[in-house]
Amino acid sequence: MRTISVLGATGSIGASTLDLIRRAPDDWRVLALTANGNAADLARLAREFGAEIAVVADEASLPALREALAGSGIAAAGGAAALVEAAARGADLTVAAIVGCAGLAPTMAAIECGKTVALANKEALVSAGDVMLAAVARTGATLLPVDSEHNAIFQCLHGNDLADVRWITLTASGGPFRDWTLEQLHTATPAQAIKHPNWDMGAKISVDSATMFNKGLELIEAWHLFPVGLERLRIIVHPQSVIHSMVEYRDGSTLAQLGPSDMRVPIASSLAWPARMGTPCAPLDLAAIGELTFRAPDEVRFPATRLARQAAEAGGAAPAVLNAANEIAVAAFLAGQIGFTQIAVLVERMLERYAPEAPTTLDAVIAVDAQARVRSRELLESL
Repeated sequence: MRTISVLGATGSIGASTLDLIRRAPDDWRVLALTANGNAADLARLAREFGAEIAVVADEASLPALREALAGSGIAAAGGAAALVEAAARGADLTVAAIVGCAGLAPTMAAIECGKTVALANKEALVSAGDVMLAAVARTGATLLPVDSEHNAIFQCLHGNDLADVRWITLTASGGPFRDWTLEQLHTATPAQAIKHPNWDMGAKISVDSATMFNKGLELIEAWHLFPVGLERLRIIVHPQSVIHSMVEYRDGSTLAQLGPSDMRVPIASSLAWPARMGTPCAPLDLAAIGELTFRAPDEVRFPATRLARQAAEAGGAAPAVLNAANEIAVAAFLAGQIGFTQIAVLVERMLERYAPEAPTTLDAVIAVDAQARVRSRELLESL
């Protein structure tokens, strides 16, 4: 039996993770479960899985959590420091699925334990990749990618040498607007943007998929995880989302990982690594799918991938600035304050106007992120 902590237990990744654990209860003992402020659901899950501790990031939700856990023997805590303490309990496997920069410190705390971290928090590598990978190298921790694209690459690279890699190709669905003209994109609404054609995701990540910023962030993640150089990383639009990524080797062989559009597949890969485990996902029916199609990304209509590559090339604080500016822009779009195409405009202007020194500590990364958000909100006034 292995111990596990799930940071972000009430989100989509957390729910999928716990669904798999629920199906193999003899394999896991749950140490810590965390959530932002959903005390009722967190308490229910903590009771179901017999967690040692449940933590809410929002301290205002702590009284409700304590009341819901009364008599259970499960500890309850709240606040940012409590999240870090929960992550530092040293579980054999920690699933890091807290959305946004709120997940940086807990993810680093889990890495510092030197155990295995299944990473589903994009900001960890986009904003703090150099800092976190240095901690991985120092502690001997194992970092497993949970994102479907990076997990696919990880599987395709298994047993092979990075020196033999010619290309790593991340596939992108293209989102709900992949066939829209630029003129149509100017009029896109939040309700349209969050209706992803293939995946069931939250509003923010759905908008990121629609703008292609999701793929841009994944490009930066892949640059950190698989050090073959930016020039060997490319993106291709694959509307069916059946092939999750591909690796081409110098002998001409291309290995691709295929699977259903269900996050339980890459999560199961991380939970069982280096072995395999069963999932309830329906097997692929390629005959029913009929055809797999591909197209080059259009960086005129969707400049996000170009901006992400430029940020990675600039290095230092640029990826953190890009990520922070995108989060502010997406929130403004969802609130009806700016148009869809202005998301990329704001991010590009921020990259042009704010170039702080490269952060060398997690605190420095968080400071850059905070300042980038302040400046992005100020820049919103001009849009």
